Amino acid sequence: MNAAIVNIILAFVEGVGLILSPCILPILPIVLAASFTGTKNRPIGIIIGFIVAFTVLTFSIRSIVSLLHLDPDTIRYIAFAILFLLGIVMMSSYLTEKFAKLTAGFANIGSGLPINQQPKGGFFSGLIVGMLTGIVWTPCVGPIIAAVIVQVAIQKTTFNSIFTVIAFTIGAGLPMLLIALIGRQMMTYFNIFKAHLDSIRKVLGVIIILTVCYLFYTTETAFLFEGQNKMSAKPLSHTLIDGVTFSYPAPTISGISAWINSPPQNLQQLHGKVVLIDFWTYSCINCIRTLPYLKNWYQLYHKAGLEIIGIHSPEFAFEHNLSNVQNAVTKFGILYPVALDNQFVTWQNYQNAYWPAQYLIDKQGQVVYQHVGEGDDEIIENNIRVLLGMSTHTPSINALPKTAVTILNQTPETYLGYARAERFASPEAMKEDQPALYHYPVTLGKDEWALQGTWLINRDKIVAMTAGSAIKLHFNAAKVFAVMGSISHPIVVNFKLNNNVKENTVTVSHDQLYSLTTYPKAQEATIEMIATTPGLVIYTFTFGN
Repeated sequence: MNAAIVNIILAFVEGVGLILSPCILPILPIVLAASFTGTKNRPIGIIIGFIVAFTVLTFSIRSIVSLLHLDPDTIRYIAFAILFLLGIVMMSSYLTEKFAKLTAGFANIGSGLPINQQPKGGFFSGLIVGMLTGIVWTPCVGPIIAAVIVQVAIQKTTFNSIFTVIAFTIGAGLPMLLIALIGRQMMTYFNIFKAHLDSIRKVLGVIIILTVCYLFYTTETAFLFEGQNKMSAKPLSHTLIDGVTFSYPAPTISGISAWINSPPQNLQQLHGKVVLIDFWTYSCINCIRTLPYLKNWYQLYHKAGLEIIGIHSPEFAFEHNLSNVQNAVTKFGILYPVALDNQFVTWQNYQNAYWPAQYLIDKQGQVVYQHVGEGDDEIIENNIRVLLGMSTHTPSINALPKTAVTILNQTPETYLGYARAERFASPEAMKEDQPALYHYPVTLGKDEWALQGTWLINRDKIVAMTAGSAIKLHFNAAKVFAVMGSISHPIVVNFKLNNNVKENTVTVSHDQLYSLTTYPKAQEATIEMIATTPGLVIYTFTFGN
């Protein structure tokens, strides 16, 4: 069966299974209380509103967090606060009445019909309650749904991720709909419940408050962002840690345009060995920071039966060039096989969407573990040793520097080409694929960037067309990197921090990642770069701490 279909089915099953999770506890009382009154269509409206709001918010969460510079824990705290307030509302008859009128008013606006023509507490009223529930529930359920929505949160949205999230949400909504309908039947057949409806609502409010307090101290946010290090507190084990729910046959390595360090590799020929597939690209700072671990594992475990294959899937046009990748492999000291997946065939075979990403294959050719981004290095090494049949030990990576942890409100990766550009602040609008004159704004907000002088803005890069053309960025980080190159000849680039008179320089020749500045700790600052001659090419800024 196609891996994407399996993922969608698993997402639906995980959604249904969520009914057993503690995170569902503060939601069920809201659904029950809202279903006890109104027409028979109200529970359906609640569940549809829940599904719609949760799905939309899931696909918007990365942009919202980036735009508002919010820490994921802040979102979690806000959600808990709203749930807590809802519990207080349910404990008060006066507040419950006011809240009911408020949602009825919103329902009237949403339906476009006069309120006096709507059934009291009908479908649209339930729709508003369900949407509010879906919004506040999203951050709380992070630890469970992270595996389902990580493709959305980290890298990009695909049709597979859309169907996966929808399947998960429907799976979570169906049991709640059943509970809501059963609750209504209970109210229909047992008059005692009707007589104590006010008391039941108050008890449900208490349950919400107690559950929120419990979850506040026992859960942690699981929103994953590119470059975030998810350091594990789990001890090493004699079994796999965080393995996939169901192992599956490793997809083929195909569509490769060239191999470095080895002849073409075939997974069938590697049957009986443990294989680690690593998707990377040589200008990606997150990928670069994982290389010491990969090289270390290859050195320690290759003779014991470990094979590592680096699948180089390029992000930018210059990364398609074989000689560029060969130079990078030599520069980084990579000895294991590297395959150029320029057409993204193997990338698609694995349904991959991230740089970096690792897939661990056992001796029987089954994918048993997969990991996205940096971090969890102890777990990966533990799983390698388990699959090789070796005893656990103190991880060898303890001697290596820890992969970076994304700081709160760190500036996100900033692409400059018009296809993915965000937070561009020059007063002039971008002109695609043609030279244009740009100016700095009076002020530059946090995470914003602007141009001065004549620049050519292409789909994936910008090119300085005159000497003195400059770019300024307002960032929050400890380290600043830029992926840059030149049209024909090495270019000296002057840059200064916080508008200081003193300038630093960097010589840009090859298309690659350049380190611009390092502070002892993260701070908010500006960096301005000035090209001394035409032809400077800049693709993106990335950050670390």
